Amino acid sequence: MKLSTKVRYAIRAMLELALHYGEGPVSVKEISKKQGISSRYLEHLIVSLQTAGLVKTIRGKEGGCVLARHPSQIKIAEVVSALEGPLAVVECVVDDKFCPREKFCVARDVWIKVREAILNVLNSITLQDMIEWQKKKLKTTQPYIYYI
Repeated sequence: MKLSTKVRYAIRAMLELALHYGEGPVSVKEISKKQGISSRYLEHLIVSLQTAGLVKTIRGKEGGCVLARHPSQIKIAEVVSALEGPLAVVECVVDDKFCPREKFCVARDVWIKVREAILNVLNSITLQDMIEWQKKKLKTTQPYIYYI
């Protein structure tokens, strides 16, 4: 299973907003530059994050984006869900009407356990956790280098 580019980029954008939480709006241009994400692509991600109630946008010259809640209150699972919808390694885990074998399929039980394990991890990590991890990495590596 692979998470989409939009999820990976959205998490990077959310981390950038978390790093600047409480400092006022961060422009899409600034996020784009620091995270190596196309501004146009990022604008589409911001709309989805705003619709999910994770980001607020502020218009005007000094406008930009801010987190809708404190970084400790935003779980990575919420970001994934905002961009991808319900997490499913296979379709039958989300929609039991997808497969007529649902009632007796042992393979489906495996996929349900895989889904639960992934969701447990994603629900256990907040943006605040990522901020702390970022700080630790910066202490042990070169100055802040962004990778595309």
